[in-house]
Amino acid sequence: MDAEHTSAPSRARSAVPGANPPYGVTHVNVRLTTRYTVVDNRLLQHRELSLTAIGLAGHIQSLPTGARVDIKSLTGRFPEGEVRIAAALRELETHGYLSRTRERLPNGRMVSRTVSYNRPTGAEEGREVTPPPPAAPRPDQTHPSAPAPPRPPKPPLPEPTRSTPDPRRTAATLLSRLHHDDPRLLLPEREVRRLAPAVDAWLERGASPEAVRRTLTSCLPAEPLHHPAGLLAHRLTEYLPPPPPPAPPRPLPFQDCDGCDRPFRAPEPGRCRDCRTHRPLQRTA
Repeated sequence: MDAEHTSAPSRARSAVPGANPPYGVTHVNVRLTTRYTVVDNRLLQHRELSLTAIGLAGHIQSLPTGARVDIKSLTGRFPEGEVRIAAALRELETHGYLSRTRERLPNGRMVSRTVSYNRPTGAEEGREVTPPPPAAPRPDQTHPSAPAPPRPPKPPLPEPTRSTPDPRRTAATLLSRLHHDDPRLLLPEREVRRLAPAVDAWLERGASPEAVRRTLTSCLPAEPLHHPAGLLAHRLTEYLPPPPPPAPPRPLPFQDCDGCDRPFRAPEPGRCRDCRTHRPLQRTA
């Protein structure tokens, strides 16, 4: 009979050090000394951010300074589409983990500046930041029975105040050629007809066709343009120049004074001021 080994355990030990919990997750942690990022638990356990936004925030915080984090770059890196990526970026902006601004370089080019915060902007040490009101739900998160959130009506497109012979020929030609500046601005015929009166309003207010073209094609966003006609309508409405000042009144015509033959300005023939003052009109019997 073999001798009993008193040092042998009575049951197999768990691969995880410490007592196993009755339920839930068990952590197996390895101490990291390289290639790691410290992420605040307040971000990872945020109750108002989607999992997509939380994961995207962690990814952005792990990137080196200068890495591209625009929608196009992120869409090419992850399986989520542009809509989900854009919505997640807006969530992070709303809750103070991200800020995005547009800046113009000395050469005139517009670039995006993105700043990532490991703690929401405005946070103080040891104190939670009260998050702003949650953003409006995305279309894929809206309950079918919930009413759609109201949107403010869009301002109407400008209209010319007077009609001219063939008034929209110049405007239609200008709009139909915008894709020569940017291929994304190739418009369907119905959009050209819809936007042409707004271009006429610009021309009526003294803007040259070249000035209108520059306004519509300059500093376009780098992201894909899903609705180019909507962007053009916004610019035609928001950047509408003021109407030209009224023309100065025309001077009165010259008249020959009936009393002294001296010329003076008046709407009708008669006598000048001196004759009316010092030389009363003599009536004939």
